Amino acid sequence: MLKLNVNNEVSRLREVVLGTAEKNGPTPKVEACYDPKSIEHILAGTYPKEVDMIREMSEVERVFEKYDVKVYRPEVIQDCNQIFSRDIAFVIDDIMIEANILPHREAEVHAIDYIWNQVAPDKRIILPPECHVEGGDVMPWNDYVFVGTYSGEDYSNFITARTNMDAVIALQELFPNKTIKSFELRKSNTNPRENALHLDCCFNPLGKGKAILHKNGFLNTDEYNWLVRFFGQENIFEITKEEMYQMYSNVFSISEDVIISERNFTRLNTWLKKQGFIVEEVPYAEIGKQEGLLRCTTLPLIRD
Repeated sequence: MLKLNVNNEVSRLREVVLGTAEKNGPTPKVEACYDPKSIEHILAGTYPKEVDMIREMSEVERVFEKYDVKVYRPEVIQDCNQIFSRDIAFVIDDIMIEANILPHREAEVHAIDYIWNQVAPDKRIILPPECHVEGGDVMPWNDYVFVGTYSGEDYSNFITARTNMDAVIALQELFPNKTIKSFELRKSNTNPRENALHLDCCFNPLGKGKAILHKNGFLNTDEYNWLVRFFGQENIFEITKEEMYQMYSNVFSISEDVIISERNFTRLNTWLKKQGFIVEEVPYAEIGKQEGLLRCTTLPLIRD
């Protein structure tokens, strides 16, 4: 059986699920898209090709191998986008929670059934159907779990609203000893520069007490300011709207000291190195055209 353990975003990674771009299928139709950035690239004729995305994900797998991280991949489904493994499940402490994902993406969840079935039955949770949640909105942080949400009455109008308050309440009941801290995110179906698809599109806690933030991703200034106070202004790398669009906050920590980042994130990577991080730079710009990046494509199972 798998003994899961994820208490935060930065402890030394041992086992992880990395999504796959194999058999990804043809460029989708606009009406089949889940996010405005993908739509933008479809209309521009720049939507990423399968061969390029496979190559980019192989680079990340090589980094994991370098650090002796065991990598699982989803079972490949023909003509199915299985890149974003963070969407389909997440681990808090030793419990794996299956995400209540957009209905027509359920096949992606079953592609990791072989992992799910290795987890003890009492450590596997499927939330009630009214609880909408995806892993990109959920960040364990020791005594806290940070959760991105959207509670507007127009929630159902936003295909970009993925996690609701029912899920926040359910997580608090599941983990009574933790503080579930929710953050209202800015949503747009049409403008990727005004859309925080998940919490990790505008915030990412790092090792050494640092964090990446984008103020405009948050609907509530007080909630943004809470994070600034929590980490300390001097420890925060504030990204611009354009950098959020490029997914600067969506890096991935292998440990307190090692971060995988996109190689073109020059301003961020320079800052990270100055803070003493080892930065493993990889090409991931094609993946990023679908409004997801390194954290979105990874599902940590075991950290120290």
